[in-house]
Amino acid sequence: MALPVVSVPMKKKKKPSLVLTLSVAGLLIGVGSAAYWFLTQGQRFSRDLPVGANIIPQDALFTVSLTTDPKQWQKLHEFGTKETQAELNKNLVQLRDRFLTSNGYDFEKDIQPWVGEEVTLAILAPETSKPTLKPVATNKDAAGSQQSMVMVLPVKNPEMAKSIWAQPKPLKQGKWIDRTYQGFTIKQTDRQAGEHLSATLIDRRFLVITDNPKNTERAIDAYKSKASLATTGGFAENMAKISSYQPFAQFYVNVPTAAKIATASPSRHLPAQVLAQLQNNQGLAGTITLEPEGISLKGVSWLNPNSQRVLAVDNKAGKMQNRLPAETLMMLSGGNLQRLWGDYVLTSQGNPLSPIAPEQLRGGVKSLTNLDLDRDLLSWMKGEFSVSVIPSSPKDGSPENFRAGLVFMVQASDRKLAEASIEKLDDVMQNQYQFQIQSRTVAGQPIINWIAPYGTLTATHGWLDENIAFFILGAPVMDKIFPKPNNTLANTLAFQQTVPTELNPNNGQFFLDVERTTKNFPIPRLFSNQKTLLAATRSIGVTAAVSDNRSNRYDIFFALKKAGNSAIPSSSNNAPTPTATPSPWRGRGER
Repeated sequence: MALPVVSVPMKKKKKPSLVLTLSVAGLLIGVGSAAYWFLTQGQRFSRDLPVGANIIPQDALFTVSLTTDPKQWQKLHEFGTKETQAELNKNLVQLRDRFLTSNGYDFEKDIQPWVGEEVTLAILAPETSKPTLKPVATNKDAAGSQQSMVMVLPVKNPEMAKSIWAQPKPLKQGKWIDRTYQGFTIKQTDRQAGEHLSATLIDRRFLVITDNPKNTERAIDAYKSKASLATTGGFAENMAKISSYQPFAQFYVNVPTAAKIATASPSRHLPAQVLAQLQNNQGLAGTITLEPEGISLKGVSWLNPNSQRVLAVDNKAGKMQNRLPAETLMMLSGGNLQRLWGDYVLTSQGNPLSPIAPEQLRGGVKSLTNLDLDRDLLSWMKGEFSVSVIPSSPKDGSPENFRAGLVFMVQASDRKLAEASIEKLDDVMQNQYQFQIQSRTVAGQPIINWIAPYGTLTATHGWLDENIAFFILGAPVMDKIFPKPNNTLANTLAFQQTVPTELNPNNGQFFLDVERTTKNFPIPRLFSNQKTLLAATRSIGVTAAVSDNRSNRYDIFFALKKAGNSAIPSSSNNAPTPTATPSPWRGRGER
């Protein structure tokens, strides 16, 4: 209870009231708590950001931060096959030689004693602004309009870093020259041919190396003006969502800048409307960590802060894996097929780089079935859905035309509309393609079989509980999904150890048993070195969720095979011994 303020004789020393004392104390506690929260939040965001984020210009196309911890590189080289390790080594050695070995530096001897826990590489977009008033001395550099690389090395021992920077090693060609820009000393090479390296030491904390001296100036400008990657809209808060303790790598893709570069290419020209849609997106970022059985990736994508577009926060997936049998080879699920299609149309219509043009798919459905994709089909597909591949178990007398069934399940938001649309589809198959429409009952459940003119069961459709429609194309695997299997995909060890569970609730999942699939079925080629990479992979799992109305989250896990240790080759003619530490930074002449 507060004591009243009473007046006292003037001759006595006036004491402050208890009310005033408690109020001041409360105010100080509140201000102190607020200040502590503000400072710790700022430190948290700072810790979550890649090294050099306050130096790299905002228009960087791509950045990647890599650990310098040899133990983590050792762990990475325990995964995969000899072929994947050779491919990894080749790329890492090229990167090391470009900046270090070719200029006479050995990472372990010259860099490792003073460098921090990670280094950052950034690809900068071609500079479009007018050139600086002060020309770069003796720099016959034609790369000013080309993409350029920046490397940021954090300094943990300022004296050692300053020593190696102040006295660079002699060059095979040309010489080092000094100049000053905005108070920072820049050392750059004076060569007649090849890359023109440039380096500066920023506040004794970061050594910045570029392959174009103009971009050293851009890095200094970004640092001094704070117009850096760290202050890009949404960057800090979204990187915090995927932060991890001692990650192996972090990366960032600047979507709108990359789109502008792509549309300037004659071979990959993007229409204006597609470019406008891509401008709604700001960034795609990820954090990679090494786990005992594979590689984990936490990803996030977010919209441009100025974009009028918002995302629907509706994470309602997570049941379909409980309806599929344990032997399922692949499953892709989502929370709302109609919305997924709408998002795809928004960014893909008129885009020549899209895998399937929306107009082409609509036209194909119309010509084949006489149904309108949006009105007759997607209009009732607002619930959870899945597409899966289930291998068949041929019995005596069963057709061997198909070795697996493609199973589509979707929860109908309007069953009457769905039934009417499916009935139209049956009529088309019967009257236009002369399929036999056969009604049957399986375990008390009515189903429809499509029998091809040559007598082969081609497809089956029907209804499961909770208004879930299913379509089976290919092998007859109806007995594997109905009645509901006791041993489901969700209960298998492979699914549980591969598909991430942190995002809960989620908006969709993906699972692929790579080992079993590649052994029994051909996989279409989607990217270069696909066969080599798949040979090193056991399974792949993905979980996605709408984080908020401005961002999406993705967790991906690659369960990998283990092939033992393999060291990165030395740049000398002598091969490394088996005990050599596998790090991309190992320099020339190491043993």
